[in-house]
Amino acid sequence: MKRLFANIGWLLGGRGFNAAMSLVYIYLATNALGIESFGHFAIIVALGQTVTGLANFQTWQFIVRWGANGRNGDGEPVMDPAKAVEATGFAIALDLLSVVMGTVVAAILVYTAPLWLPLPEDLLWVAFGYCVVSLAAIRTTPTGLLRLRFRYASATAAEAVQPAIRAGGAVLAWFLMPDVLGFILAWAAAEVAVAVALWIVAARDEPIDLSALSLTRIPARHPDAWRFVWSTNMSGTLNIAGKQVIILLVGTFGGAALAGGFRVAAQLGQALVTLAQTISKAILPELVHDEENALEIARRMANIAVIAGVIAVVTALLGGRWALATIAEEDFSAFYWAMVILSIAGAVELVGASLESLLVSAGRAGTAFLVRAVPTVLSLVLLDVAIDWNGAKGAAFAVLGASSLAVIGFYVAILNLREIRILVGETADEGSDGPGDAAARGSGSGAEPDDARPRP
Repeated sequence: MKRLFANIGWLLGGRGFNAAMSLVYIYLATNALGIESFGHFAIIVALGQTVTGLANFQTWQFIVRWGANGRNGDGEPVMDPAKAVEATGFAIALDLLSVVMGTVVAAILVYTAPLWLPLPEDLLWVAFGYCVVSLAAIRTTPTGLLRLRFRYASATAAEAVQPAIRAGGAVLAWFLMPDVLGFILAWAAAEVAVAVALWIVAARDEPIDLSALSLTRIPARHPDAWRFVWSTNMSGTLNIAGKQVIILLVGTFGGAALAGGFRVAAQLGQALVTLAQTISKAILPELVHDEENALEIARRMANIAVIAGVIAVVTALLGGRWALATIAEEDFSAFYWAMVILSIAGAVELVGASLESLLVSAGRAGTAFLVRAVPTVLSLVLLDVAIDWNGAKGAAFAVLGASSLAVIGFYVAILNLREIRILVGETADEGSDGPGDAAARGSGSGAEPDDARPRP
């Protein structure tokens, strides 16, 4: 737990810097562009992140899962260098596949954009270019290497490049090119810079062995590898759907101005979703390395998340209107209640982060995907109705509903998993009479059976 909180501290430090810089570039972008043009900007960014999310595999999870080798005699996590090289080769091969697949998807989406997105024709090539840059800057593999080695401080330092470049680029765009293209160039430069920084830091400990690139070695060693790959990819896709696709659809159903206002409300109100992802990224390696205490770690983190979520929602209620009026233009003040609702959704996601990580670490990535898929798809299907009912607030309620149903589903799935393990353990004990079985049951110490917790 001490190392876990230290790792979360490093990640949160990076997120705090990111948040501070985001206030700078949101202020500059909203005031330079206005609500309509900012909506065009938000749609292009969401399109690029959607394409990347659809094509990208969660390779950091593969490296953590297949590059680890349990713990040593002192209880410290051990990285197996040979396994790490093999997992890295598999991850890089998947990244290259992502770039090819994503470019095709980007071409299709941008070509058909006039049919469903409120984007001017002269911005379509800008959108395609940003999609390609985002794909080329995929960085989950070096991030996974740093997490496998518990190098959270190094990862935080490298990731700080992105918000710094964005803020600096936004300042330049404000003075030299105060239009959508100028701010998109700033965002694209930040994507490339952070990817380069992470690869440099990750390769510093041990050079990347490109001869290990293979899409077959890991699946040959782990029969369930492709199922895990596609499950985590689809879970990542759902995460993108909940954040980026919904902005695209808000633009489709409500226009560019509504998309721009919703983006600002989401940026401020759903900062907790970023915090939830931070906790999830820090806790998954611990759960994989320490399966004996996985359930207890997840329980403690969920309890802390409840307190943090309540504080954040109260802060949004009391300071949200001032933040919108100060950071963005007056036109954005109408999105206050959407921001509050999205902050509640963020608090719910914060509680669910450790629960979802527990399922994934227990080898139930497919279950986690299904639990999140149903409410996410339902929210997207009902989004048009929600916007017609109450505009941006209706869209925010759709996000809140999807988050709430998903977290409830995670909790139920974990309860069922524990009950199955306990039942199996009790049945095995009742059917055994040998001395080895008696020893396995313990000597009346009252300890919780091993099978009472999920196991990878």
